[in-house]
Amino acid sequence: MSTLAPPMKKDAVLAKIKAEKVIALIRADNPDGLLDCAKALADGGLTSIELTMTTPGAIRMLEKASAELPDFLFGLGTVLDAETARAGILAGAKFIVTPALRPDVITLCRRYSVPVFSGAFTPTEIVAAWEAGADAAKVFPAEFFGPAYIKSVKAPLPQIELLPTGGVTPETVGEYIRVGAFATAAGSSLVEAKALKEKNWAAITARAKAFVAAVAAVK
Repeated sequence: MSTLAPPMKKDAVLAKIKAEKVIALIRADNPDGLLDCAKALADGGLTSIELTMTTPGAIRMLEKASAELPDFLFGLGTVLDAETARAGILAGAKFIVTPALRPDVITLCRRYSVPVFSGAFTPTEIVAAWEAGADAAKVFPAEFFGPAYIKSVKAPLPQIELLPTGGVTPETVGEYIRVGAFATAAGSSLVEAKALKEKNWAAITARAKAFVAAVAAVK
């Protein structure tokens, strides 16, 4: 039996992300900070968390977090190759995110039925990511053209799920959802580096609540 079999079905992971609409991007310094931050986000209504490979010791941190908080969706981001994706899945990642179009990563994730969000920006890249089998195209960096760009792309490509990432705030998240985004991902506007460093969990919970309220206002 493969050790890579994910405990949570792919459809359930995608449904949860689609329901919450916001994935929190965290660059934590240590596992304890990550766990406390995850709990603070959950108190605000968000339980989908992407830990980036730019975080030192990301795989070990992911393994600890996945084991201790099994009800959360921990994913691994900034994944550039299949080897890293496989290591992430073995460590408990429930989804994988790439910063750019990486077909070998998409293939590996499909092999093990783990959701993969592929970095893409132009319509050509977005279609290529979708055709390669990505569950959504992570439109990055999204802040330069904002929700209007997502709306424009969705017009000729309504069948493709888009996940705008970069510069998403409580002020813009609602508009991204309104124009058709599958979900969004938010980093410093949700988990501020200062709040993480100072362990100001109340501030992180408050930001999560602001995002949740903005998303709820759209429905």
